[in-house]
Amino acid sequence: MGCDLGAPVNGVLTIATTVAPITSIVANIAGGTSTLVTGIVPEGTNSHTFEPKPSDAATLESADIVFINGLVLEEPTKDLALANLKDGANVCELGTHVLPESDYIYDFSFPKEGGKPNPHLWTNPPMAKQYAQVVHDVLVRRDPANAATYDSNFTAFSAKIDALDAAMVTATATVPESQCKLVTYHDAYAYFAKHYGYTVVGALQPSSFNEPTPKEIGDLINQVKTENVKAIFGSEVFPSPILEQIGAETDVRYVDVLRDDDLIGEPGDAEHSWLGLMRFDFVTMVEALGGDASALKSLDVSDVAKDTAVYPQ
Repeated sequence: MGCDLGAPVNGVLTIATTVAPITSIVANIAGGTSTLVTGIVPEGTNSHTFEPKPSDAATLESADIVFINGLVLEEPTKDLALANLKDGANVCELGTHVLPESDYIYDFSFPKEGGKPNPHLWTNPPMAKQYAQVVHDVLVRRDPANAATYDSNFTAFSAKIDALDAAMVTATATVPESQCKLVTYHDAYAYFAKHYGYTVVGALQPSSFNEPTPKEIGDLINQVKTENVKAIFGSEVFPSPILEQIGAETDVRYVDVLRDDDLIGEPGDAEHSWLGLMRFDFVTMVEALGGDASALKSLDVSDVAKDTAVYPQ
């Protein structure tokens, strides 16, 4: 589906978004204007299985633009949006728009036979910058009166993304090459891993999002042992006794604080941002794998602009 830039609107621009990282990215570009950005998916919710409430239809039907990740991540929300779009409104699938099909990644949680590529582009900073570029272009087209603000916000936000990217390159260089291996609860770091040179050894959560079978658990245990993995990364939002058990059986440290799309802190906090989320995850991974994350810790991860988004709780 991609993203149609649409036509200019009269009056205040109203935007609906899905997961919190996308809400944060959009809010950074829209900040400093009267544009209203409202998230649909509550933080800490499994975005793959989230079913929008009937009341979300009101948010979607009032929106001029609905920004979603796409790549088959939020189909129920997308369907509800398409069924309730007002005249002139459009749904913009950021991931589907920026990622060529030839670059789709399929893996344990997202097998090719399932037809759903890994949708977690936002954990890879250069791809998040592409999201921000698309958001900027759409907002300038739909709301040209505020183009100068959108331009300056994108410039400032891009600089912060570039600084995060450079700091992650520096931090990764301190991790022993043999330890740049990821075992996670959920396959959320495929594009991140490709960009920074990590290897995704495996993930616990299968494509069905049910509990893994004993064979799948056994296979992962064997992989952890064979690859001499230094740390196993669980999810702060979805605790996994099975991953903890795998860590105990293989004598590998279990770190259970990673977040895919649940921002740090509360709305209004300096770190409650996509930038803060990524820094937290990157610091966690680098340090657990034996590296030095000081380059990341010195970053300013606050939003370019404040008070531009509503995050559902």
